[in-house]
Amino acid sequence: MSPYFFNAGLFDDGAKMARLAEFYAKAIVASGMEFDMVFGPAYKGIPLAATVAVELARLGKNVPFAYNRKEAKDHGEGGTLVGAPLRGRVLIIDDVMSAGTAARESIALIQAAGATPHAVAIALDRQEKATENGKDVDHSAVQYVRNQLGLQVCAIATLSDLLSFLGSRGGEGDMAQHHERVLAYRQRYGVND
Repeated sequence: MSPYFFNAGLFDDGAKMARLAEFYAKAIVASGMEFDMVFGPAYKGIPLAATVAVELARLGKNVPFAYNRKEAKDHGEGGTLVGAPLRGRVLIIDDVMSAGTAARESIALIQAAGATPHAVAIALDRQEKATENGKDVDHSAVQYVRNQLGLQVCAIATLSDLLSFLGSRGGEGDMAQHHERVLAYRQRYGVND
């Protein structure tokens, strides 16, 4: 079991979400990705897509956004998609990519709507082996999405960044213990980029 969990639910107020959206937008702009709109997969991707779209507009790139519901509605606007119609090159915004399941589901939704899944932006690249049929493989979900599905992927931070941060904290509190546990996990389950 992984010794760490990226809990995007802790970005639970306006200031925290604004700061997170700022980091996403800066990473997206720095990556040079070209896209026509953003999409946030339910559930964590919904506020991420909305706030990242706001921050991108603040930086001069105003793009529409959409998201999906897990359960279709048969009243109101109905269906499973909410927001702007999916069109053109779509940037998927999510918190983390572990197995790549949300990315694959998003890709299928986007393609079914007649749009093109083009790129993915995540907060954390775990840089760990993906599993296929219950077995570890030698590539990560991010590498799979890049190499097999042909989508660009950018991350605000990677596990290597996290380890560097934990290592720089030295003996502060229990940081050294966390660093050792995460480092051991990375040595067992990590992949090289």
